[in-house]
Amino acid sequence: MQSRRYPSQVIAVFLLATSFSAEAYIGPGAGIGAIGTVVALFGAILLAIVAFVWYPVKRLLRTRKREPNHEVNEKEQINEEEPADP
Repeated sequence: MQSRRYPSQVIAVFLLATSFSAEAYIGPGAGIGAIGTVVALFGAILLAIVAFVWYPVKRLLRTRKREPNHEVNEKEQINEEEPADP
């Protein structure tokens, strides 16, 4: 009796449960486009990971490069203390 109440749901479940072969063809243009999309997606993810890691490394290298050069920093401080000529 319940199957009479919801015949469309029973038919939908039956159709979803059975599989039919899809006789489809993807042409070379669509195939190359799909492959290009997947390659671009993986490239973007890889580039995002590299950029996320590279920025702190670049910052660390820049601070290491500036640390041993104390003489330049002292000269810059002396020049800042001197008043500029009007």
